[in-house]
Amino acid sequence: MLRFTIIFIVLVLVMFSLELMEPIRQAVILPFTGFLATFSAAIMQFFDSNVVSNADVIMNKENSSHAVRIAAGCNGVEAVIVLFAAIFAFPSSFKHKLIGFVLGFFAIQFLNVIRIISLFYLLAWDKTWFDWFHLYLWQALIILDALIVWLLWLRFLPKKNTENLNNNVTV
Repeated sequence: MLRFTIIFIVLVLVMFSLELMEPIRQAVILPFTGFLATFSAAIMQFFDSNVVSNADVIMNKENSSHAVRIAAGCNGVEAVIVLFAAIFAFPSSFKHKLIGFVLGFFAIQFLNVIRIISLFYLLAWDKTWFDWFHLYLWQALIILDALIVWLLWLRFLPKKNTENLNNNVTV
């Protein structure tokens, strides 16, 4: 458990530090956030043809004051970093880690797209509700999603990994 905790903390610190570096932000984070806005707007266009995106902003063509910007911290990257650290700190084969991380990444981003779409329409409806959902409910749900994905990943690891883990635990 100590080994897991140390590796987890180191990975989280390294990954968050990398995320904050300007070259990484410019080359990875901002393009990813722009893609997320474009993807979310494309989904919304199936039922609302007035929705468009520009870089990290999703807006209504008819009412330009109705817009949301996907800011740093709202793109799901932090939850993905926590999931990455948890999976790669846990003793398992690289293959299982990679599968868990890729599936987890898509699970987190799936929920994040739902979050973005719901917040876009909540803002049009009521700013107070938007703020509450944005600051409290969705923040917690995205991190909870990462935790649930990690726990499911642990559950579906081959028995060999859990037997090795049990053999290494001393009480």
